[in-house]
Amino acid sequence: MGIADKIATDIAGDWHAALAALAWEVEAGADETILDAPVNRYELAAETPKPVAARVPSPPDPVGTDPAAIARAAAASALSLDALREAIAAFDLCELKKGARNTVFADGNPRARVLILGEAPGAEEDREGRPFVGRAGKLLDRMFAAIGLARTSPDAESAFYITNVMPWRPPGNRDPEAAEIAMMMPFVERHIALVDPQVIVAVGNTPLFALTGSRGILRARGNWSQAFGKPLLPMTHPAYLLRNPAAKREAWADLLSLQQRLRG
Repeated sequence: MGIADKIATDIAGDWHAALAALAWEVEAGADETILDAPVNRYELAAETPKPVAARVPSPPDPVGTDPAAIARAAAASALSLDALREAIAAFDLCELKKGARNTVFADGNPRARVLILGEAPGAEEDREGRPFVGRAGKLLDRMFAAIGLARTSPDAESAFYITNVMPWRPPGNRDPEAAEIAMMMPFVERHIALVDPQVIVAVGNTPLFALTGSRGILRARGNWSQAFGKPLLPMTHPAYLLRNPAAKREAWADLLSLQQRLRG
């Protein structure tokens, strides 16, 4: 007779006797009741499946995740050049920013009649945080000084203002990609609107593409067009002139054309 049977028989006869029998079994070392079927202690118990939490949809984002749309909203809220500088510095959706030392905003006199739009900072510009300060920048300063314009001039008539399409240096000085240009264009457009120059000079393929949607600076240079309602003069980049000194003759002709437009 098993323990369970003995207890059941004792309970039927005498409750006190059954309790005494149970105490005797415990004292003898019994620590569990023997069941009718054997139990495999090595068998893992089946886990109860956990309930899956219901997925709550996120609230809709009024701007979305389009970098250009976010840049457009940030640029539109900038009512001054200082505010625009802060808005660009706070824009984190361009991967180029992660590898750059500085956000290169602009240089020169913001009251100038001429706005020069470059491509992107190089190594020197990235270190100093100013556009066109390397070899190409020094050549550009000499070129525009030849027609009486300087970025340091306090006089708006004899000054120029300079900025880039991209405020951060691309790795290895590669050309900015079309998607990178597109996301930064709202800032460029706002920059031009705040400065409100009489003339825009686009130096290189990147600003030409950004302002007109076309490439081919060697074909476009010297040919006046329009961008954002302003006269646009494409010119070859000073870095190209350093590599191809013979092209300086054409660059000089472009500078004379700019000088004539400003006088006229």
